[in-house]
Parts: sequence; C-alpha cells; structure tokens
Amino acid sequence: MNGTWEAQVRRARRLRSMERMLRLASPIALLLLWECAVRVRVLDARFFPAPSSVVAAALGLARTGELWGDLRVTLLRLVLGFFAGAVPGIALGMLMGLSRWVRAVASPLIAALYPIPKIAVLPLIILIFGLGDLSKIVTVAIGVFFIMAINTSAGVLQIDRIYLDVAKAYGVRGPSYVREVLLPGALPSLLTGAKVSLGIALILVVAAEFLAAKDGLGYLIWNGWQTLQVEQMYVGLVIVAVIGYVVTIGLEEAERLALPWLPR
Repeated sequence: MNGTWEAQVRRARRLRSMERMLRLASPIALLLLWECAVRVRVLDARFFPAPSSVVAAALGLARTGELWGDLRVTLLRLVLGFFAGAVPGIALGMLMGLSRWVRAVASPLIAALYPIPKIAVLPLIILIFGLGDLSKIVTVAIGVFFIMAINTSAGVLQIDRIYLDVAKAYGVRGPSYVREVLLPGALPSLLTGAKVSLGIALILVVAAEFLAAKDGLGYLIWNGWQTLQVEQMYVGLVIVAVIGYVVTIGLEEAERLALPWLPR
C-alpha cells in the first residue's frame, strides 16, 4: 500500500515537471517558428520583424536606459492600481457575500457599471485627476475593483454554511472571523479573481499609456508605431506579454502552494 502511494507521488511529480517544461518550451517554440517564418519570407519582416531583430532593438533601448525607465513606470502603475482596486473590491465582496442587504444594494450597481469600458471613461478620469500617474492608477483600480468584488462575493457565498455556523458557535468574531474563516474559504475565488484582474490591469495600464502618457510600455509601443519603428513597437508588446506570462505562472504556483488539495 505504501509503495503504491509513493509511486503515485513520483508520478505526480513527473507530471508537474513535464508540465513546467511544456510551459517554458511552448513560448520558445513559437519564437523559433516566428524566426524561421521571417527568414524564409513566409512573414513580411516589415510588419513581423524576426525575434532576433526585436531582441537587438530591446538591447539598444536597454543600453540607453529608456527600456528600464518605461518598464519601471508601467510596473509601478500596475502594482499601485491593482492594490488600490483589489483592497476595496475584496472588502465589498466580503460584505456582499455576508449580507443579502448589501448584496441587494451593490449588485445592481456593479451589474450596470462593470460592463462600461474603462478606457471610455479615461477622458473623465483625466479631467478629474490630471495627466499624471494618478489617472492611470485610477483607471487600473476601477477595472480591478469590480472583478475582485464579484469573485470575492462568489467565493464567500460558496463557503459551506456549516463552517460559518461553527465559527459563530465558538465565538469567532471580527478580524479573526475574516482571517480564519472567510479568507480561507473564499481563497480559490480570490486567486482566480486576482489572475483575471491582473490581466485586465495590464491591458488597462498599457491602453491608458497609449492615450495620455509620455513614458511607460504603452507609450513605447505607441511611439514606435508613430515613428514607424516596428521593432521598438514589438519590444513593448513582447515585454507586456512576458509580464502577463510571469504573473500568471506566479499566481498559479501560489495557488498550488496555498490550495494543495485542489485537483491539478
């Protein structure tokens, strides 16, 4: 019996190792295919420059320091906007999950406001908060807020009622109730919401930098298009893709460590 269990553990580890290798290999295979397609002229290098050309452009931008400055600015806006939206979103989601009255008031408002494209209200946000970093952070925060509120509410509502009743019977109240009962119970939905909202946050911050910024990865992409520097445009696009990939993989690993009982 013990030998069978150990064999299953070894098999699960091998499968996880293979999965990690495939996750690394698939982007590399795509880049190699792209490079070959450009070199044999299946793809037009004017519109789809080879990855080697994009890497050369990235190294040039890195040497001047422009790339690092744009990357730092975008990441700062992304992180600040994410937390500015996630914290109140989680708080409202908790209240909606616990109280039908809060849910009755907040659900219609979320249903009406969530579908509005956040970039569509960027001009209004700029009028209120100006052209600086704050308008980009607010744009990201608005997008993150709704996703985290919806996912947190769903996570709290999915907690088995018996756990809530047992916690109340043992006198668990206040911050302890949130920390020891609600957050662990809603954690799967919270992490799912974090993955989705971080992807949306990255889209929003880059889009906001297209329209109203003089720095950041979005500006790098837009400026590359305006000046017909296609390789520079692709540098920004590839870095945005890498950020999204790293964030997703990181959150999936965090989910695996925090929720080891979930099927993989």
